[in-house]
Amino acid sequence: MNTKTVGIVTIIIGAIMIFYTGFNYVTTEKIVDIGPIEINKEKSNPVQWSPIVGVILVIGGVVLVTQSKKN
Repeated sequence: MNTKTVGIVTIIIGAIMIFYTGFNYVTTEKIVDIGPIEINKEKSNPVQWSPIVGVILVIGGVVLVTQSKKN
């Protein structure tokens, strides 16, 4: 992959990270397991990041695209 392609992909990922600042995924944990009786609990696990990370990725992608044009 050349520098321009990496820059464009970085810009796209950064833009997505600006608009979507996180997501949740759900896991199931076993609480009680007594013979035929089983009690499970669904736990929500958030993954969050700052929109500043997306801005930094967009800026880095722009730098990569402009550097590829100079070469």
